[in-house]
Amino acid sequence: MSEETKRPTSIDDLTPGVELAGTVKRIELYGAFVDVGVGTDGLLHISQLGKPNVRNVEDVVKVGQQISAFVLRVDQAARKIALSLEKPASLGWDAITVGSVIKGKVTKIENFGAFVDIGAERLAMIHVSELASGFVKSPSDVVKVGDEVTAEVIKVDPRKRRIDLSIKALEQQEEKVRVKEARQSVKEDAEENNEPVPSAMALALQRAMAESGMPMPEKRSKKNNRKHDRHERKKQDMEDIYERTLRGNR
Repeated sequence: MSEETKRPTSIDDLTPGVELAGTVKRIELYGAFVDVGVGTDGLLHISQLGKPNVRNVEDVVKVGQQISAFVLRVDQAARKIALSLEKPASLGWDAITVGSVIKGKVTKIENFGAFVDIGAERLAMIHVSELASGFVKSPSDVVKVGDEVTAEVIKVDPRKRRIDLSIKALEQQEEKVRVKEARQSVKEDAEENNEPVPSAMALALQRAMAESGMPMPEKRSKKNNRKHDRHERKKQDMEDIYERTLRGNR
């Protein structure tokens, strides 16, 4: 029995996750009732005995046995306590919502994606198509077992006990923020210099060119633009004259 085992005196003292010392009082087909010293016995369901596929409760616990168990749920109004021999997940289903950003450790990699321990009852999964913004041939090209990752929750199904995450969605959200900040900065510069504000597409192109190392096209003033246009028209006129001259000598 650990030093953290509690000895409460009232059901009002109980909260999910608390470890309790108790005595098995009664055994039924579906579980065991445990006296945890609060005036109401807690139910240790057969599915919470810490072993898979238990068919007989007495194969795990006996009447009169002293045990340590964890509070899964407590309903003070209904005077009900649900117990488990296994420590419950630190992150409950109610705390996992679509759109929330969560951290975890990669524990397993398959061809179709990576499994991540986020402290929930079940491992979360990142499908290969959600590992990065670009094409990913194999999950191992992006993550390795033991990697700490940050991802966005894109689907939660408590009934099927499934949690889907996406690193790509989080990257796209971060990119939108960067583009918004860059556009605001460019807008302020443009307004200060009385220049037109570039579109989001133009900003994205500028970012792509900058990241690839390609030189950015030089900005020309309206005066230089007119000069450039006159030069191009003169050049085109000379080419037309040259072409007509060649046709006249054929």
